[in-house]
Amino acid sequence: MMTKKTLILLGQLLAAVPAGAIATLSFAPYDYAFIAPLTLILFLFLLQKQSPKRSALIGFFYGLGMFGTGISWVHVSIDTFGGMPKIASMFLMVLLISYLALYPALFGYLFNRFNRQRPFHQLLLSGPVIWLLLDWIRGWLFTGFPWLWMGYSQLNTPLAHFAPILGVEGITLALMLISGSIVATIYYRNWRPLLVAILVAILAILAGIPQWVKPDPKHSVTVALIQGNISQEEKWLPSHRWPTLMKYMDLTRDNWGSDLIIWPEAAIPALEEDIPTFLQNLDAAARANNSTVITGILDQKADGEFFNNILTLGVDADGPYNYNTATRYTKHHLLPFGEFVPFASILRPLAPFFNLPMSSFSRGAYIQPNIQAHGYSIAPALCYEIAFGEQIRENITKETELLLTLSNDAWFGRSIGPFQHMQIAQMRALEFGKPLLRGTNTGITAVVDHNGHITKELPQFVTGVLKDKVIPTIGMTPYTTLGSWPLYGYCLWALALSWLLIRRKRGHFRDLRPTEKE
Repeated sequence: MMTKKTLILLGQLLAAVPAGAIATLSFAPYDYAFIAPLTLILFLFLLQKQSPKRSALIGFFYGLGMFGTGISWVHVSIDTFGGMPKIASMFLMVLLISYLALYPALFGYLFNRFNRQRPFHQLLLSGPVIWLLLDWIRGWLFTGFPWLWMGYSQLNTPLAHFAPILGVEGITLALMLISGSIVATIYYRNWRPLLVAILVAILAILAGIPQWVKPDPKHSVTVALIQGNISQEEKWLPSHRWPTLMKYMDLTRDNWGSDLIIWPEAAIPALEEDIPTFLQNLDAAARANNSTVITGILDQKADGEFFNNILTLGVDADGPYNYNTATRYTKHHLLPFGEFVPFASILRPLAPFFNLPMSSFSRGAYIQPNIQAHGYSIAPALCYEIAFGEQIRENITKETELLLTLSNDAWFGRSIGPFQHMQIAQMRALEFGKPLLRGTNTGITAVVDHNGHITKELPQFVTGVLKDKVIPTIGMTPYTTLGSWPLYGYCLWALALSWLLIRRKRGHFRDLRPTEKE
């Protein structure tokens, strides 16, 4: 027979799952931003007065709810294109979700391991720092998976003003401070912690006053983003190679005269070395029309290595196209299992999923020169790379005028994945104060201004061309210059202050305790 404590714990675990699951509603395409602090408040309430082990268990179930709903789109690619039995694809998803759930589990453990019964330390000092550190680890370990960072959910709220100063992580920190102060205020029936939330709100408003960058209308650029809407099942069939190329050519021919004509990731369904004549003709046509074509294309070197590249044709810094001298951007941050298979010698024989097309790529350099196209300096990112803000930041120079990301989200069908991907790209534009061009195969193809707002977009799963006039910006945001160093400093300060307060057994909120009725 279960004891009362066991029943209470079971109820808390069952409550943790929906508390985490609703977090997905705060991200695109739902964009209910208020749910982000709500889910954090619920989670922090569940962790109050728990042992470290119970806190870890609650955190794990919270993570199951959050990632089980938030990254459900991953299963579309595994199930549709992986060639695995349904039970096997579901098992892989359970493994992935369980791994990601370990991070909120570790948060729960650490939350009550060092500062138990010290609400000020838990909720306003060490707690937010622990959350931030675990986000960083999740975005780095095993090549990183920085998806569903809470800060992305606040793209359309005043907290977004922190992005050009502290990046998306700064917004996450603000959310944790606000949520922690509300929990401390309610749970411990003391109004003083609420001052922290008020202070964060005031700072968010003030952070929106400075104009870190300035639009430069004199250097505006006309763009045409081609959305080919090529079925993923047909894309790499030999019989569809030339119909696909002709489709892109027809759409491009009607838009000669645009400064930049952008094709999506791997738009050309052939290796670069296999179609030199086509590329030379496209290059000549672009030059004749005073345009630059930017396209995703795959390449294979003599040693057998494959690369996922971006190539410019037409008016660029290279002159007439030549395979041996052309400048390319090569994708650095590869998608696990999609573009490379960890432990390939062990996993590839197990199932067709580990032999997905194009799953054996090699990496490009971490830092590469900007693309030079039609006189503009452009910082590129291919697909998944746009989620790695620090990598983008280190590839931005004083000359960078635009951000560019090419993608093919057809792998994820009509799921929420492409919307989350778009939201992440918008955050990069806001962080760096640069307009962003996003070219995709099936959507979401869009133009984003330097404030992170979509100015124009194409509907998903239609063939079309998005034409717009984009105004680059002058100047650099604080985040572009300093990156996460201010947050590193904050983390050190918060942990040091918490340690000092504990050591000296004093502090402004140290004596907060529940009332006798509690």
